[in-house]
This record gives sequence, C-alpha cells and structure tokens, in this order.
Amino acid sequence: MNNNPFIFSLDNKRYHTLNYYNKTVFGKKIYKAVIDCGFTCPNIDGTKGMNGCIFCDGGSGYFTDGSIPVKEQIEKEKSRIYGKYGNVPITAYFQANTNTYAPVETLRRLYFSVLEFPEICGISIGTRADCLPDDVLDLLSELNEKTSLTVELGMQTVHEKTIEKINRCCTHTEFLDGYFKLKKRNIRTCLHIINGLPDESPEMMTETARQTAFLRPDAVKLQMLHVIKGTQLENMYSQGKIRMLEKDEYIDTIVRQLEVLPPETVIERITGDGDKSKLVAPLWSADKISVLGAIDKRLADLDTWQGKYYNKNL
Repeated sequence: MNNNPFIFSLDNKRYHTLNYYNKTVFGKKIYKAVIDCGFTCPNIDGTKGMNGCIFCDGGSGYFTDGSIPVKEQIEKEKSRIYGKYGNVPITAYFQANTNTYAPVETLRRLYFSVLEFPEICGISIGTRADCLPDDVLDLLSELNEKTSLTVELGMQTVHEKTIEKINRCCTHTEFLDGYFKLKKRNIRTCLHIINGLPDESPEMMTETARQTAFLRPDAVKLQMLHVIKGTQLENMYSQGKIRMLEKDEYIDTIVRQLEVLPPETVIERITGDGDKSKLVAPLWSADKISVLGAIDKRLADLDTWQGKYYNKNL
C-alpha cells in the first residue's frame, strides 16, 4: 500500500523527480551526454568580470573534453552511457561555461549538429540570464520546435548582497529579465539554486525558494555549495572566511525549500555531483546516496512533501 501523499510520484519520493517527469512525459528514463563547446563567459573574458564566480571551476564540465569536436564528444558520451546503462535515450547537455555566449551562427551549427544523432531526444543548454539577446532567443525558439529543449539558468540566490559576494556580475533584476524572455517564448526553463552561499542564513535560503515559487519555473536544481580545488572559494575557505553547512543543516534547508515550491516544478537535482578528486568541502556531500536517503527519511518523518505550503494564489 502506497501512503505517499505526493501525487507526482511513482515511488516513495515526496518531491517531483526528474525520473518521474521523464517516465510520465517520455515513457522512459533519459540520460545526459555532457558537452563542452569551448565557450567562455562574460564574467571571465572581461566583459563583466575576469575571474568568474567564486565557486567557478572552468565551467563545471568535469566529464567533458572540450579539445575534441562536439560530434566526437557525443560518441564518447554514448560509449560511457551505453556501457553503464545499455541502449538508452540521451539528452545532449551543453554544460561548460555560458552556452549562448557566441555568435548565433556558431550556436546554430553546434546545437543542430547534435540532432543528427538519432539517439538524441532532447537538448539542455546551460547559460546566464544576461546572455540571451534577441537573435539567440529566436534560435532557441526554432530549436524548441525541433526537439525537447530545456534552458538552464544559474540563479543561485535572490539576495543581491550574496550575488555581490559570489561575484556573479549579474543582478537579480537582470536574471528576471532573461527568465521572463524565455517564458514568453514557452521555452522550458530550469533554475539553479545553491545552498550554503557565504553568510546566508537558512531563512534566506528558504526565501530564495519562496521567490522562485512565484516564478513557477518548469524545473529547479537544488544543490550544496562545493569548495573545489583551485577556485576563489577554496582560498576563502582555507582562510576561515566561510562556513560550510553540516549535512543535517542542508537536509533541513532542502525540506523547507521543497515545502514552498510548486508541486508541478520538477526537481532535477536535490544534491550535487561534484568532481570527488577535486572536492575540498563539504566531504559529506560526496556520499550522494546517503544524502538522498536522509532527505527521503526526513520528509517521511515530518509527513511533509513538495508544495505542502505553496500558495498557488500568489
């Protein structure tokens, strides 16, 4: 007997997982092939900043090899995925750095090249909200008609003081402008939230989720702040300028955030997948299975679920 009160679930999960979304929309689980197109970022090349966000580790594409052509990367990723999971459908994930930050002709060639693979059933594009000029938005709209498209935006937080501390070089107002441009074109959008950012209280993290709920995003990725070797954040951590959340603190924060998010919003990530060989802190985050299990248990113990306190009238 299933006593789970959360309706967007096929198992014991009390939040709207990506697995549930894929199985109900596409009829099966889908895996991501991660791509590095060699893009840079306006917060790295000097347009807005020089050193990137304090946690930036070369664009986060640690599975990728940007030194080889995109089609070769797809072939390598197919081999990796098929070797683990068999012949499964794949989404092409443009992950490293800012993947709309190039001339539109370049973007068109790269985006459409991956659709030549019959195994590719969709595309996810990670970018910044301030890198969505009209010609790129037109291209994304065209792409949206050809395949299942998701654009992922790094929001991190709604608090301007934190945005300054992490050196994002994109205000929350600029973020909202880009977000609404995508929604106006009916492009599926996933927002990234990071918990444990410098000097943020649990109440501030919950407020980020609450304001995110007002936006009614299609999807959200929730994760813990990772200290990675070689980043500005590592220097801050080694100097004692920041404190990492403990595991129980993180789990409590996730529960509070889930409670205020719309139940229809897909939670594409609820913890992190950092490169363990470069992870400095928090080390508990490397045990993903333990974190996921603890979140499930806390939700069940409290008899709560995603959207329990979401006010759909706001």
